[in-house]
Amino acid sequence: QVQVVETGGGLVQPGGSLRLSCVASNINLNYWAIGWFRQAPEKEREEVSCLVGHDGTITYSDSVKARFTISRDTAQNTVYLQMNNLIPEDTAIYYCAARYSPYGTTCTSWYAMDYRGKGTLVTVSS
Repeated sequence: QVQVVETGGGLVQPGGSLRLSCVASNINLNYWAIGWFRQAPEKEREEVSCLVGHDGTITYSDSVKARFTISRDTAQNTVYLQMNNLIPEDTAIYYCAARYSPYGTTCTSWYAMDYRGKGTLVTVSS
């Protein structure tokens, strides 16, 4: 059974860093797109970043570009989201999700993902 599980959330001060991990079970990352999404209180869920295993395509939302970095360790079947220079507006529940993508389809949207994690809370506050 396919599962994606996020870890690494927590409380961090503005300007600090966190690294989130997404462990994907029973899939080959080379054929899947892994996306990070987030939902802040009273806001819609948004895509933060996507990594397409087929060709290594990476996308970021404008709000996190140059601060967040997505990467993967295929040996560990894990995708990471390194978050630097965090700001209070980054406070949200962060979700990992997987989409079967043998030909390079990107994440596109939360509803296009095939498997979704339960989320990990990131709070940026002094």
